[in-house]
Amino acid sequence: MAGLPCTCLVNLLAFDTSTETMSIALGWDEGGQPRVLQVQEPGGAKASAGLIPAVQSLLSQAGLSLGELDAIVFGRGPGSFTGLRTACAVAQGLAFGADIPVLPVDTLMAVAEEARAVAGAERVVALLDARMDEVYWAGYALDGSAWRREGDYSLGAPESVQAAPGWALAGNVFAAYGGRLPPGAARIEAGPTAGALLRLAPALLAAGQAVPAAGALPLYIRDKVAQTTEERAAQRAAAATP
Repeated sequence: MAGLPCTCLVNLLAFDTSTETMSIALGWDEGGQPRVLQVQEPGGAKASAGLIPAVQSLLSQAGLSLGELDAIVFGRGPGSFTGLRTACAVAQGLAFGADIPVLPVDTLMAVAEEARAVAGAERVVALLDARMDEVYWAGYALDGSAWRREGDYSLGAPESVQAAPGWALAGNVFAAYGGRLPPGAARIEAGPTAGALLRLAPALLAAGQAVPAAGALPLYIRDKVAQTTEERAAQRAAAATP
């Protein structure tokens, strides 16, 4: 169930390449017992070359073929544009070849689930580094066995993040932006791990959120990949104006 350790006996491949870490996990039923293999490797530019070999290695270790999977789970975003394109392309290609569905999962929800797993947090403002001096963020509350997003996704300067009393901040942004985030809230280092995707998947599958391979599409919060020099200068000038 979402938010709880997975005890559902299904065969799932999960991966996330939305950050500088490439996270992959394989969960399967072995004689009525759930088994999990996980691996984390450098992501970023290396993910496009490393993801498929790493997936093949995990399947080989488990003695499984792609056709024996019930679904492919992937982090759909927000996150690195290149990383999201890599995850979507690989999920789509593998799913087409094996004739199995895909399950796109929000990366910020995966951050919230990882924060629950490592620190027991149940009300989380999940954050990911969006570069360009900005962060992606959204609030998630654990409602029984499922995460509920509170409000919409946001993209903005670290100072724009809001956290109500009792909510924890979780993500990969503290080294870069820690001094600019809301003070007083608990801070949890957490990423959108493939293990979190595996734990979220059974409830999302039961809710009918799996889609055909062609539905392996990214969630882009920022439509622009880069700013011009003039735009960056104007942004700095506006920020410096009293």
